Amino acid sequence: MKNKEKRKIVIIGSAYPLRGGLATYNERLAKAYQQNGDEVIIYTFKLQYPKLLFPGKTQYSTDPPPENLNIKIAINSINPFNWFIIGWKIKKIKPDLVIIKFWIPFMALCLGTIARLIRSKKHTKIISIIDNIIPHEKRVGDRMLAKYFVKSVDGFIAMSKTVSNDLETFDKQKPKRFCPHPLYDNFGYPIPKNVAKKTLNLNENTNYILFFGFIRDYKGLDLLLEALGNKCLKELPLKLIVAGEFYTDSKPYFDIIKKNNLKDKVIMINDFIPDSYVLNYFCACDIVVQPYKDATQSGVTQIAYHFNKPMIITDVGGLAEIVPDGKVGYVVERDSEKIAEAILKFYDENKEQEFIENIKEEKKKYSWERMLESIDLLFK
Repeated sequence: MKNKEKRKIVIIGSAYPLRGGLATYNERLAKAYQQNGDEVIIYTFKLQYPKLLFPGKTQYSTDPPPENLNIKIAINSINPFNWFIIGWKIKKIKPDLVIIKFWIPFMALCLGTIARLIRSKKHTKIISIIDNIIPHEKRVGDRMLAKYFVKSVDGFIAMSKTVSNDLETFDKQKPKRFCPHPLYDNFGYPIPKNVAKKTLNLNENTNYILFFGFIRDYKGLDLLLEALGNKCLKELPLKLIVAGEFYTDSKPYFDIIKKNNLKDKVIMINDFIPDSYVLNYFCACDIVVQPYKDATQSGVTQIAYHFNKPMIITDVGGLAEIVPDGKVGYVVERDSEKIAEAILKFYDENKEQEFIENIKEEKKKYSWERMLESIDLLFK
């Protein structure tokens, strides 16, 4: 999809030097627009979360900065004077399109105020890509804040039908489109499983399943650990890799490991995984498990697709929209026994290669070009 006229596009949201899936998404979106022939500026945060509200070890990346991206480190999420300055700066450059990634009501006042200032010029269209409009971990005032943000933009891209339905409770008039999360194809090409295992000092003769990403209570790691303690799995040459930083109290999870005598069955890598190492964890495993208790969509799914990895997911939010049951993996109830049964079935029936071949076809749906086309339809 190539534009005849070069457009000026501003993306507002997380980006380098911040780390995590939001930053990865916005940077990949910017590159997609640049490949399309557009001029792109990303306005990111110089203060995203106050330390008091951030549950992890650090908000900042240790990777080198992304090449050929114009990133302005400028926004302070808690300083209203800064919001007015940024709003006027962006308004002054007269972008054709502003894209705001929205994921949590805490950011509504900041992002909504900036958007209102930009819109006052009338020249610029503002579209928001919505991860969640109703958060997984709910707090007093969430709906009021979300409503403030919803009123500040011209249209919405929802990355799951669940979010699209949630948006309807806030606004029934503004244009909305559903477009699933594109592939995260920026972590390198797949490598052979034995090479990835060797890189991570893993036993070549052991099977590995993977839980990846920040650990929060709604992501259901406790269900997966309980599943691993099931007697039907204990005798398999199988280990679970948990690759992600705790954003919640870690004690309950280690208590489950101790209770079920899983010390030798679980490999805990409880740090943020740098982009350069992501491919090793995905390529070393046989299957990715997302035992979420609540969800809309997940970037982890799209990393798994990129690396041709089968998945076991729970039937929550929009996950089942992306992972066809019995074709690229399994969709199960939020229950440790059901998760254990799916893992056992995967190995007993030797499903890996069949699922991989299906994944190669299924993932063609999730291109960045499709996301740009969806945004363009709203823009017009």
